[in-house]
Formats: sequence, C-alpha cells, structure tokens
Amino acid sequence: MAKKEPAKKRSAVYIAKAPIRRLMKAEGARLVAAEALNKLIGYLEKAAADITKESIKLTKADKRKRITALDIRNATR
Repeated sequence: MAKKEPAKKRSAVYIAKAPIRRLMKAEGARLVAAEALNKLIGYLEKAAADITKESIKLTKADKRKRITALDIRNATR
C-alpha cells in the first residue's frame, strides 16, 4: 500500500462563501466564479485584519481596552 501524504494545512477562513455570493448576486452578478469569490473573501479578510490592527493602536493610544465603532471609523479614514 502507498503511504498517505499528510494533509495540507489550510489557513483559517473567517468569512463564509454563501453570504458573499448572495451579496454579489443582489448587486447584479448573474454567475459568480468560485475563484472570484475566493479572491474577494481574501481581500475582505485582509482589509478587516488591517483595520483591526489600526483600531487596536488607536485604542491603546487612548489607554482603553475596548475597541469602539469610533476606533473603526478612524482606522478606515
């Protein structure tokens, strides 16, 4: 018998495909390719991570522990 290769480690996916596909269809996309969907989810996850990091900096600068909506708004500007 052939030896099984170890499973490849998958990066954590935090955004589900179905809601993004529904959003794209609601905006007028008739057909959505899986590759396009994965690319958009990757972009959204990276953008969310960057905004979170920036909002953490703002929160720490104000000597607080809780991230607020104002921190997110300021991080996106």
